[in-house]
Amino acid sequence: MSTAYQTAASAADSEFDYDYVIVGSGFGGSVSALRLSEKGYKVAVMEMGSRWTPETLPKTNWNLRRFLWAPFAGLRGFLSLRLFKHVMILHGNAVGGGSITYAQTLLVPPDRVWSEGSWAGLDRWAEVMPQHYDTAKRMLGVTRNPLLGPGDLRLKQMAEAVGVSDTFYPTDVGVFFGPAGSQPGSLHPDPYFGGKGPERRACMGCGGCMVGCRHGAKNTLDQNYLYLAEQLGAQVFAETRVTDVHPLGLSNDGSEGYAVHVRPTYDGASGARRVTARNVVFSASSLGTQDLLLRLREDGSLPQLSQQLGQKVRTNAESILTIRYPGTRTDLSKGIAIGSGIYIDEHTHIEAVRYPAGSDMMGSLFTVLTHGKPGWTRPLSWLVALISLLLRHPLKALRFLLPFGFATQTVILLCMQTIDGHINMKLRRRWYWPFSRTMVSEGDRIPTFIPEANRFAEAAAKATGGIGGSSFFEIFFNVPMTAHCMGGCAMGQSAEDGVIDAQNRVFNYRNLYVVDGSMIAANLGVNPSLTITALAERAMSFIPAKA
Repeated sequence: MSTAYQTAASAADSEFDYDYVIVGSGFGGSVSALRLSEKGYKVAVMEMGSRWTPETLPKTNWNLRRFLWAPFAGLRGFLSLRLFKHVMILHGNAVGGGSITYAQTLLVPPDRVWSEGSWAGLDRWAEVMPQHYDTAKRMLGVTRNPLLGPGDLRLKQMAEAVGVSDTFYPTDVGVFFGPAGSQPGSLHPDPYFGGKGPERRACMGCGGCMVGCRHGAKNTLDQNYLYLAEQLGAQVFAETRVTDVHPLGLSNDGSEGYAVHVRPTYDGASGARRVTARNVVFSASSLGTQDLLLRLREDGSLPQLSQQLGQKVRTNAESILTIRYPGTRTDLSKGIAIGSGIYIDEHTHIEAVRYPAGSDMMGSLFTVLTHGKPGWTRPLSWLVALISLLLRHPLKALRFLLPFGFATQTVILLCMQTIDGHINMKLRRRWYWPFSRTMVSEGDRIPTFIPEANRFAEAAAKATGGIGGSSFFEIFFNVPMTAHCMGGCAMGQSAEDGVIDAQNRVFNYRNLYVVDGSMIAANLGVNPSLTITALAERAMSFIPAKA
C-alpha cells in the first residue's frame, strides 16, 4: 500500500481505512466530502480525473490533449464527449468534477418538478428545498451577472426582434466579480468563508469559463466545498479509478462495510490498491455512476441493485444552435460563459453561451441552420440549405463553414425545454468488439429538433444580420448534444420504482449512497448543478455526526 494510503489508514478507525469512501469529486462528491468531514468522519475521495491549476489548464480548446478526456486516445483533459445512439453527452472528469468546465449557471428549477417523476410525494419538497438552495448558493457564491458582454446584448436584441424582450435576464452565476469598484483581475482575500478559503481574483470577462478559469474568478468546487474539506483532513486521490466495490463479511448487504478496489487512471493495473470503508458514496456523475453500478451488478459485486438502475435517464430536452457573424469586428467572446437568457415560451428557455477568443474547436461541430423533419430526410434539407447559403453569400458562407474565428464571431444558443422525455442505459457487447461491455442507450428518441428554437434562431439571425447554425450530430445522426445528463439512479418509494430512497440510501444495501445527478427524478429544464448541490446538502443532513 502506498505511503499516502498508509498514513490515512493509520489515522482512521482501526477496523476500516476510512469511514467514508466517495467515488467522484463533482457537486455531490464535494458536498459530501465537506459535510462528512465536518461531522468528524475520515473521508477519502477517489477522482478519476486530474487536479488542475491555472498553470496547467489549456489556453484554448484546440489543445485537445489538455481539453478533452479520452485516455484511450492519449487525451487527458477534463471534458468527455460520449456519443450514444440517442444523445451525445458532455461531462467533466477532474478534481472538482464538472465545475472545472461548466458554465457556472446556477438556477432554481420551477416548483412543479417536485411533483413529477418517482420522487413525487417522498418529501414536502417545496417547503424543504429552499433552505438547501440557500446553503448551496452561499457556498457556491451565487450572484447576479453584472458583466453583460456583446453576445448578451445581441441576445437581448434577438429577444426584442421576436417580441419576448420582457423575458431577458442576466444569469445567476458562481463567479467572483470583486467588491464594487474593484478592477478586473484584482486580487482579494477569501470573500466567502471568513478567510478559510483561497484568495480570489475579480472576473476579467474573458469568456474562458468552459476551458477552465485561469484567473481564479470562477467558483469551482476545488475553491469552496472540496478546498474546505481538504483543510479538515479529507484526502482526495486524483487520477484514481474505482474498479470494484463489494460488501465485506458474510452478510453481503454492506452492514459490515465495503472493500473498494482502485487503480491509477492512466497507468493500468500495476498500481492497483484495495481500501476498506464503513460507507461508500457514489458521486461519479450521472453517467459515471450508472456505468460503474451497472458493471458492479452484472459482475456480482452488488447483485441486489434495483432493476431501475439505468432507467429514465433525462436531459433538459436540449438543442444547441448558433448564430454566427463572419467578419464582425465585435468580439462576441467577451463576458462570462453564460451571461444571459430568455424564454421564448412557457416551455422553452434559451441561454447565450460563449468560448474565449481562439477556442474555436467547437465550431467544427456546427453547420448551416437546418429545418425539416428528424430522420433520413433531414440531411437532404441540410443540403438544400447549404446550397442556398452558398449561392446567396458565397464568401460569407465559406467563412461561416470554417471553424476559425468561431468564438469571437458566434452567439451559441443553448435551448432547453421542460417537456419530459427519457431514455434508458444498459451494458452490451458490441458486435464489432465483443471482448468488453459498453454502456449503450435504448428507448424512444429524445427530441433532436425543437421547432420553436429553430424558428427563433432563423428570425434572430435575420434580424441581427447573422447566419444560423445547427449541430452536425442533430442533422446526420438524429442525436442531440447535452451537458445535462440526469437520472438513472432516481429516488423512489422502493426498489420497484427507484434505486435510492428519499435519503439517498441504495435499496437492498446498508451504508451505500448515491449523491450526484443520477438521483434526479424529473426534467429540471434549467442547468442542474445548483439542484444537485442542494440535494447533496439535504442528503448529508440525514447523516449524524460521528460518535
